[in-house]
Amino acid sequence: MDNPDVSPGSEPAPADPVAVAQSIIRCRSVTPEEGGALTYLADLLGGLGFTVERPVFRDTDTPPIENLFARIGDGAPHLAFAGHTDVVPPGDETAWRHPAFDAVIEDGVLYGRGAVDMKGAIAAFAAAAARYIAREGEPKGTLSLLITGDEEGPAINGTVKLMRWCAERGEEFDACVVGEPTNPERLGDAIKIGRRGSLSGTISVTGKQGHVAYPHLADNPVPRLVRLLAALGERQPDSGTEHFQPTNLEIVSVDVGNPAWNVIPNHASARFNARYNDTWSAETLKGWIAARLESAGDAGPFDIAYEPSISDVFLTRSDSLIATLSTAIEAQTGIAPALSTGGGTSDARFIKDYCPVVEFGLVGKTMHQVDECVTVADLTALSAIYETFLERYFK
Repeated sequence: MDNPDVSPGSEPAPADPVAVAQSIIRCRSVTPEEGGALTYLADLLGGLGFTVERPVFRDTDTPPIENLFARIGDGAPHLAFAGHTDVVPPGDETAWRHPAFDAVIEDGVLYGRGAVDMKGAIAAFAAAAARYIAREGEPKGTLSLLITGDEEGPAINGTVKLMRWCAERGEEFDACVVGEPTNPERLGDAIKIGRRGSLSGTISVTGKQGHVAYPHLADNPVPRLVRLLAALGERQPDSGTEHFQPTNLEIVSVDVGNPAWNVIPNHASARFNARYNDTWSAETLKGWIAARLESAGDAGPFDIAYEPSISDVFLTRSDSLIATLSTAIEAQTGIAPALSTGGGTSDARFIKDYCPVVEFGLVGKTMHQVDECVTVADLTALSAIYETFLERYFK
């Protein structure tokens, strides 16, 4: 086991991404707890000359969330790095090879919740900024870090409000890099240049409760719901576009709430989620769904209710941002990254309303898993990529 250099409460060198990552991982910042992670980052960035603010946002029926905005330099171009220090729960901690928040290094691998998603990338960027500032001084423009504690939670009091808060204060961003784990197999595989949209809804059918032995006195909603779901699933919405895979709609639950064997239920419902490409907007996809349900014909009346948390599809078209990051990745890894829009959603969906945004971070194989981990070599290489990117961007 090789777990040197940083013990809880010590002060690692800010230019060392591994030591910084260990310190942040040791903060137990399971959503919505701050856990000391933002306090640690505020001290580190403040020591580098950043002006640091920590706005707290609140909303009904959600916990208050502390966020961090750190800024150095002045004027354009204004580059932002965005990320989150909150992590998902570790699960059964006895199943971990090493304690989930001890940040142990063994055989060149750093273990800990958030190592990949995404405390490691935050550490890599903070260390890259430290080296860049030590060598070049303040950037010829502005460099910011936007860090939230609400990405793994409801995402109500985090990045969406932090971006609005910045805009109200007159902050204008020219580009943003989000440090989400984007690489499927090896560092340098892929940059995320967009994300599919996400639309969730519930289909409900109401019938009449009755005795199974006397079906003519009841109205069973279950067969009607089955016909609706069959109509919804028999045709694919599209076959994909230039930058996006085909839209998929998945039924995620079917519920009747009926524990009895001899009772016909009076209500049946099904929940679904669609991940849609740039063929659609949320409204046009709703129209397609309605038409498919209506095509079921004899399914009878039904209701459909959509969840308010819709994520819009987006595609970043900033050639300069994408090219600058791509060449920085290739310079450090020898790999020309693919430009991807796969996977789920991220906080980039909020940032895209303010400036061009791309995502690039670590290899995502172990995110949210027991024994989440990153190699020390990848962490060091990612920090070097970010440093090269800073040099080229501010030139």
